[in-house]
Amino acid sequence: MQQIQTFLLDLDGTFYLGDKLFPWSMDFVNTVRSQDKNFIFVTNNSSRNAKYYVEKIRRMGVDITDDQVFTSGQATIYYLLKYNYPKKIFLLGTPDLEEEFREAGFELTADEAELVVLGFDMTLTYEKLRIACSLIRKGLPYIATHPDFNCPTPEGPIPDIGSMIALIKASTGVEPKIIGKPYPEMIEALRAKYGLENPEAVAMVGDRLYTDIAMGKAAGIKSILVLSGETQLEDLEESETQPDFVVENLGTIAEQIRG
Repeated sequence: MQQIQTFLLDLDGTFYLGDKLFPWSMDFVNTVRSQDKNFIFVTNNSSRNAKYYVEKIRRMGVDITDDQVFTSGQATIYYLLKYNYPKKIFLLGTPDLEEEFREAGFELTADEAELVVLGFDMTLTYEKLRIACSLIRKGLPYIATHPDFNCPTPEGPIPDIGSMIALIKASTGVEPKIIGKPYPEMIEALRAKYGLENPEAVAMVGDRLYTDIAMGKAAGIKSILVLSGETQLEDLEESETQPDFVVENLGTIAEQIRG
């Protein structure tokens, strides 16, 4: 644990839950900084843009830079630009995600769309679904920002993009290209932006086996499961995906870093 220089941190269930910072998160931040280590927040939640998360974390009393948050929406934009996908897209997303895509040079349209992009759309309507399914049936490329089935909230899980992917597949028979954790495209985008060249010095920290821990494994970096969110110890017994470390929470990591 002490060899790790950069911690890639999940947000919901790992660093905070809803609008409440976990009591041990500030200890983790202070310890990492005192040891001259780094942390980057990596979230699959594309219902908000990076600017929103930066401001939210700052409101919780944690001072971070603008580039310390990386979302699956940003990774999707990186992927689409790198591989020269069409700029005219039909986007199922929140106003925050729409803003992020427009700022990156994409034109959001239904009539002239050459590509369908699905985000975690908390403003989803039947009309959006109807248009998306029609375009997908016509053979347009179809991209999703991440695979999560549920999003954790203080009141319990709510349907995430994975549920929307299942709905669209039931109608069209088509599955999307998925970009976010745990897929290689998310890893590629992270490495490109942050220059993470030494896998031995990087760890992915999160509460989900099928996204956070699976991405650590896919990237060849250390994976640390925290039990403060979705995954519980009994879930490990039947999982093919096993973390390198299992800890109660970020405070436990801070203790181990301090030795």
